Amino acid sequence: MSRTVTVGVDDSAESRAAAEWAAREALLRGLPLKIMSVSEPSPRFLARSPLLDPDTYRHWAEQVTSRSADGIRLRHPGIEVITEQLTGTPADILCEAAGLSELLVLGSRALRGLGGFMVGSVSLGVVARAERPVVLVRAGEQAADEHDRDPAGAPSAVTPFRPVVLGLDIDQADDTLLEFAFDAAARRKAPLRIVHAWPEPPTSFYRFAGDAELYDSLERGQATLLSKVVLPWQQRFPHVEVMEASRCGSAAEVLVDDSRDASLVVVGRRIRTRSFGARIGHVTHSALHHIAAPVAVVAHS
Repeated sequence: MSRTVTVGVDDSAESRAAAEWAAREALLRGLPLKIMSVSEPSPRFLARSPLLDPDTYRHWAEQVTSRSADGIRLRHPGIEVITEQLTGTPADILCEAAGLSELLVLGSRALRGLGGFMVGSVSLGVVARAERPVVLVRAGEQAADEHDRDPAGAPSAVTPFRPVVLGLDIDQADDTLLEFAFDAAARRKAPLRIVHAWPEPPTSFYRFAGDAELYDSLERGQATLLSKVVLPWQQRFPHVEVMEASRCGSAAEVLVDDSRDASLVVVGRRIRTRSFGARIGHVTHSALHHIAAPVAVVAHS
């Protein structure tokens, strides 16, 4: 079975933006786009709305999928579009779909009046469990948001892509994560900014003599380690311009700050097999809640 770029839709502004992003990604990858909606067997709101019986609800879900597909075919005539409407627990169905896809795309909504985003329980559950890449897209995301402005300063979808940003822990630098980020940058002909954060020296709180020399030594050492990790991938993707950013500070804060001009942000999630269940790390969690650009979460061992 050939892989697809799969997007989950539910007729929200977030899922419409996700479908458009998924269509553009399918074009970049030369893959079919699968548009999927998932109906719960007995949605809770049906009990409070007697005018919506289960058959009506299923018909509505099918219409959501078909309308989304018709719009994508109209705006992106070069894409093969497949539709699928399933019944079951959304997080379970979407996780299964992710396993059969090149990547899964979902929507994520903004928190009104606050500088952050809300990741719904379904999206968060899928991100925490899926073993294939999952991309979360904000409502209102448009193609021009991923590109530099034109010479007149206006938004454009035909100018070069903004950088792809990779948040990397060099102590756990996984090949799956690095390959996804380099491949994403190569397909976009975009620079790849690799962001690595390291902790402040333990003596800096007390401002001991020699702190400046210690800091400089740590900075050089961390930058050297980052370059050693990145070098084999630069050789494998020689046409990708790489920008290495090794900074002192909180990994979550450094990544969010360095992602303000990103077209796509790539973060990792370690696959855990312990009995207490799936989870995401605090850096990935922060990226999902505070970065405006699409965020790709790549599961790795």
